[in-house]
Amino acid sequence: MFQLKPILVKAQAEGVAVGHFNISDLVLLKAVFASARELNVPVIVGASEGERSFLGVRQAALLVKSLREDYGFPIFLNADHTHSLESAIAAAEAGFDSIVFDLSALPFEENIKQTKKAIEVLKSINPAILIEGEIGDIGSGSEIHDTVPDHPRILTTPEEAKHYVENTGVDILAPAVGNMHGMVQTMVEGRLKKHLNLTSIREIKAATGALLTLHGASGTDDKDLADAVGAGINIVHINTELRVAWRHGLEAVLASNPKEVVPYKLLPAVEAAVKQVVTGRLRLFNRMNA
Repeated sequence: MFQLKPILVKAQAEGVAVGHFNISDLVLLKAVFASARELNVPVIVGASEGERSFLGVRQAALLVKSLREDYGFPIFLNADHTHSLESAIAAAEAGFDSIVFDLSALPFEENIKQTKKAIEVLKSINPAILIEGEIGDIGSGSEIHDTVPDHPRILTTPEEAKHYVENTGVDILAPAVGNMHGMVQTMVEGRLKKHLNLTSIREIKAATGALLTLHGASGTDDKDLADAVGAGINIVHINTELRVAWRHGLEAVLASNPKEVVPYKLLPAVEAAVKQVVTGRLRLFNRMNA
């Protein structure tokens, strides 16, 4: 019915990006899906290895598949930050639409070697599955840090990106362009924003011609995100912002209903809090007026 590659190619031609939002429960999935349907834009939901462990690999795939088929809507499922071939194979066999095969912690040439091998295996399971590779340093984990990590970030160079894409055959590249996983407390409070190296994005796009993903976009300046899409980013990942909204929504509804114990009476407020964040981000990525 729907395939992810044509959706991404179309988004690139139109100068927009597809939003990617991580989920770890049904509340998050419902919020993302409701927002995308309301705005009538395609969307990707992601589940990292930890999130898949909690949700269930097949269960996550079946939930997303049911939404896509029952509603005839382009929602896709990505196996985010997958660090082993065994885990990637499980996601491919379950029916995930894409996999982030993340070996960025390995030496560069070893990353290339193992990623190329993984692509051969995964494409033999499903030729239509998209495989994303990652290079550079964007940190790990969608956490709330006390301060901005002070170690220097290793940005991806256009030369590295070109060599990596040509020698692995990845469908999508995730470069390090000033982005960072997680947020610091001042970002949660809105007093600090991340900023991106837009020149790096443009140069990597020109060097590779590849579809590009921006990981760790939570807490990034809105103008930087819009300009990054214009510079060649095709998928934008948001996770920590949703987790913050989920927690704040839950805290608020529990505070206002201290004796309520029925989940389906409490959780719609959490869903609404998450949906508000998703809608704002989808409008930005798709260049819609608020």
